[in-house]
Amino acid sequence: MAQNSIFLLSLLITVAGLHAAHAVDYTVTNNAASSAGGIRFNNDIGADYSLQTLASAADFIWKVFQQSADADRKSVAKVSLFIDNMDGVAYASNNEIHVSASYIAGYSGDVKKEITGVLYHESTHIWQWNGNGQAPGGLIEGIADFVRLKAGYAPSHWVKPGQGDRWDQGYDVTARFLDYCNSLKAGFVAELNNKLKTGYSVNYFADILGKNVNQLWADYKAKYGK
Repeated sequence: MAQNSIFLLSLLITVAGLHAAHAVDYTVTNNAASSAGGIRFNNDIGADYSLQTLASAADFIWKVFQQSADADRKSVAKVSLFIDNMDGVAYASNNEIHVSASYIAGYSGDVKKEITGVLYHESTHIWQWNGNGQAPGGLIEGIADFVRLKAGYAPSHWVKPGQGDRWDQGYDVTARFLDYCNSLKAGFVAELNNKLKTGYSVNYFADILGKNVNQLWADYKAKYGK
């Protein structure tokens, strides 16, 4: 019995060690602490909340992508968030997320909810596959906004379902279209992301849903009378 207990304890320690080995380290650095946006970040959002959001976003993204095992996910050891003095809103590169202090300073409304949505979008770029750089930029941005949409952080100014000119227009337009595709087959976006691990083909839509993307776009527009 004692030997069995020792073995069980050893097994638990081993499993815990394996889990720790795959844990992601999250960091937050405010490089604009003395600016209006940096001060607002500290007061209205905060580093602690941002750390929690980065971790929660990753968990949510893995669920959307149906990546329950570490082996299914991109291998990322560390994700770093920086609040910077820069133009624009935010961008992700090399497992880093950079958010504009000027955007935070000038945002009118619930800035905490807005930046939470931004972090879900940018975190998706960290964790999604991009077809080895072959996938259209509009599709990549659309998947990131699809995650933001499903997480409940879509801003009120986004287009409504059925709006937009092209399926790969990007951002909210493509996110709404992907949401329609996902309604045709639960897990569509997860399957699409998985296919993007090795490359890109417009035929992926037909492979998964049985219709080419142009027919799907036409069906989508017809559904909403657009």
